[in-house]
Amino acid sequence: MSHPVISLASARTLHLSAQHLLKPVTRKPVASDVVQAIRDMGLLQIDTISVVARSPYLVLFSRLGNYPPQWLEDALSAGNIFEYWAHEACFIPAEDYGLLRHRMLNPQGMGWKFSQAWFDEHQTDIQALLGHIAENGPVRSADFSAEKKSNSGWWDWKPHKKHLETLFTAGKLMVSERRNFHRVYDLTERVMPGWDDASQTLEQAAAEYQMLRQSAQYLGIFKPEWLADYYRLKRINTKAVIAQLLSDDEITPVEVSGLDGVYYVHSRQYSLLQQAIDSGIRSTVTTLLSPFDPVVWDRKRASTLFNFDYRIECYTPEAKRQYGYFTLPVLQRGELIGRLDAKMHRKEKILELKSLHLEPGVAVTSRHARDIQGAISRFAQWQGAEKVMSGQLPEALRKMWGTGWQL
Repeated sequence: MSHPVISLASARTLHLSAQHLLKPVTRKPVASDVVQAIRDMGLLQIDTISVVARSPYLVLFSRLGNYPPQWLEDALSAGNIFEYWAHEACFIPAEDYGLLRHRMLNPQGMGWKFSQAWFDEHQTDIQALLGHIAENGPVRSADFSAEKKSNSGWWDWKPHKKHLETLFTAGKLMVSERRNFHRVYDLTERVMPGWDDASQTLEQAAAEYQMLRQSAQYLGIFKPEWLADYYRLKRINTKAVIAQLLSDDEITPVEVSGLDGVYYVHSRQYSLLQQAIDSGIRSTVTTLLSPFDPVVWDRKRASTLFNFDYRIECYTPEAKRQYGYFTLPVLQRGELIGRLDAKMHRKEKILELKSLHLEPGVAVTSRHARDIQGAISRFAQWQGAEKVMSGQLPEALRKMWGTGWQL
């Protein structure tokens, strides 16, 4: 059977459209945009590295522009989003709590995130901790004194930190808020009052089907093997799910010029797909992405769809790094054209561009230079910088930008 054929540029644009990176931001954001952006992506991955803005704030910036990062904490403390393990540790829309609840009720399937042996061994202390929280209110790990480190394989966390994380994975505790990005834990029944497992928790099979269905929407266009990774699902019958989605006209098959196999486009992108078939489409957004942005968190998908071979090197010894500690992919009008290693000097109000590497074959035109400089300036201003200081740059950009610029 023949399918409609679209260009690779159009396929990229369909994905970016689903991720709300189709057109530049044209209005001032409001607080509710933070929750809506997380709903549009489904998941907002959490990472604590802060050499520039922490990842979840940066992912939101890429879509919302200049917004106050406090809005993310406000959404959490208001109960509009919650934290749990999804792709990895993520902020998730509150209405999707039922999709993940089955994991909490069966934490033995969560791998390293939950140790039944630890839970059993420390049952007395764990119950005492729950009693303490019930009586005295939410706690942080920092509220407990450090004890001698162990070799337990839990990153040498002190015992109460392990207890809190064990109870979090098991759904006994939730993160009620963050203070200076540190988790504050409270009893689940206080964070989710009125929740009833018997009537509201989806069975695993139904929850996983819904997660796959939503993943198709968040991806916009996908190969079958991309679908399960969004929520890190294992042992999934993807063929059966795709067959059902096709039957329900929630997806439609296409072919992509230059790529092998059949791809599927979600119904929310059908109008854009028709434009792609008729004349082609292209994203007009230029921005910096987090290493944990959904566009690039699946490194194989980024390689196939954007021809972008990417990995984060903060876990690589410095001498072996090729591009830098925490490189940010540069998205320019539908293409990933390079990666920027930057550092925010907050006291000095300077964004340092340690290095900028463009992808092979990317020629620096005046549009490239203007787009990239604009994206960097917006990023710097959002973080409170007053100056951009440049380091290692492609020679063409060095001639245009010199040693940096004032904002």
